[in-house]
Amino acid sequence: MRTNRRTFMSVLAAAAVASPAIVRAQRTRRYPIAFSTLGCPAWSWKTILEQADRLGYAAIELRGVLQEMDLTKVPELSGSRLAETKKDLSALGLVISDLGASAAMHQTGEARAKALDEGRRFIDLAQAMGVKYVRMFGDQIAAGEPREAVFARVIEGFQQMAAHAKPAGVTVIMESHGDFTRSADIATIRSGVASDAFAVLWDAHHTYVDGHEPPADTYAALGRWIRHTHLKDSTPAGTERRYVLTGAGDVPVKSQVGILAAAGYKGYYCFEWEKRWHPEIEDPEVAFPHYARTMTQYLKDGGVKPA
Repeated sequence: MRTNRRTFMSVLAAAAVASPAIVRAQRTRRYPIAFSTLGCPAWSWKTILEQADRLGYAAIELRGVLQEMDLTKVPELSGSRLAETKKDLSALGLVISDLGASAAMHQTGEARAKALDEGRRFIDLAQAMGVKYVRMFGDQIAAGEPREAVFARVIEGFQQMAAHAKPAGVTVIMESHGDFTRSADIATIRSGVASDAFAVLWDAHHTYVDGHEPPADTYAALGRWIRHTHLKDSTPAGTERRYVLTGAGDVPVKSQVGILAAAGYKGYYCFEWEKRWHPEIEDPEVAFPHYARTMTQYLKDGGVKPA
């Protein structure tokens, strides 16, 4: 009896010591879902972290904090506070999936110089934070300008960005956005840049709604370069679209997720809820938990397991 009691008490003591580590391990097993801070423009940095942790998100895409869209000027990401921020993220088991820059490579003149400067500053911040990706745009093809000239300028801009990113261990990702939502055009840009520090962010809403491409076709053309995704749902609203909660619209989000999962996609399934640009849509307190629940089920159905 003494031996059994001694053994029992030893096991109990070991469990008591190990339990905090076990709890932490359990908390960090999350499905690979993320949200963009574009969806929570009124949340402080502290609230962003607390809500991401509470709702079970694995990652956060940084696209502005409160009223500051230039991430290099966000107090928590600057100077001596950056080290504290990195510790806070690590303690919660959260990852910054990418930094969202506004830099657009179609620009000319002074606007182009500003875009290139922003791109470099965001790459430098990503290096300091240990973030893998910085999102930028090809963006616009001006009416009356030859497409070939715009494509050449966009390619040259991304070549500059990739050259700055490569020694920093960062990859620049071009979002399927604006006038660059057709996979053939994006593939042309990717081939022209020809750098392993340049890849693709698949905004699956835009290639479907604006590019008019079936998701399977887009993935077949771009899948080998896709490192990050933006997912959202919408319905027609006159000549425009209105963003709606995931699964409530006519965008085949579940099919998009299934295609990525079946292909072994290793990035994050990021909710880009454009609350900053469309204040009339649901608040993040409604949309973020709904996305977490819905996407978790989609990922389970696709055979994706938490990590």
